[in-house]
Amino acid sequence: ELFLTSGPGDGRARVRCLEPDTDLVVSVGGDGTLREVFDGLTDERVPVGVLPMGTANVLSLDLKLPRDVDRALEIMCGGKTVTLDMASVNGHLSFLVTGIGLDGMVVRELEAAREGPITKWSYVSATLRALRDYEPPELSVEIDGEPLEGTFGLCLISNIIHYGGIMKLSPERLLDDGRFEVYLFEQATLRKLAAVAARGVLSDLSKACRMETARTVKVTAPSPVPYQVDGDYRGETPVDFEVTGRRFRVLVP
Repeated sequence: ELFLTSGPGDGRARVRCLEPDTDLVVSVGGDGTLREVFDGLTDERVPVGVLPMGTANVLSLDLKLPRDVDRALEIMCGGKTVTLDMASVNGHLSFLVTGIGLDGMVVRELEAAREGPITKWSYVSATLRALRDYEPPELSVEIDGEPLEGTFGLCLISNIIHYGGIMKLSPERLLDDGRFEVYLFEQATLRKLAAVAARGVLSDLSKACRMETARTVKVTAPSPVPYQVDGDYRGETPVDFEVTGRRFRVLVP
């Protein structure tokens, strides 16, 4: 069956109504489409194939999934899978990265101006708008029930390597260990963030910040701070993050 989505939530709704004998679901689109598939899938035994056709295709970069249809079909017929941890962020499913701070501000600007499909250039103008009135936030962070000393200007909670499709996070992350990596930046001035971005492009961000692993993370701030979940703007702090224990299977080379 070929099902064409016509708006947000369509993919999730269709997957939630899968017939009992379904043995494969294929996501054709970007990371947002794939998240809807995961969010709707109730049977963790059903493997998910991916044909990446979105803007960033972050998970596909991590797993080396091709855009070529014939090669993608070979992978799906091969039957090899990896399992992915799923997390909940204020009730929203996450399998990529949650960002609290500047990247949340950028995604908020992006969605406010969005009128159709986005490109990587869309993020450039959104970033410039977010920087106009930018002030580094003061984030208080609690990991697995233990408050961390001090405050932070940017917090990323991630289970991926390719952040935004451009920068790199820790290559040592494990997809199914029941924990996400938490990247904490004490100083988030524009000068510091520019240096961090350069480090992320040239090597990886784990060398430019404090990194922890966590099953649960709580983030608060004295003033509301925007956050994004897997590339979608979801609101403002406080943020409650938890690895749920659910894992889904993705077909890989």
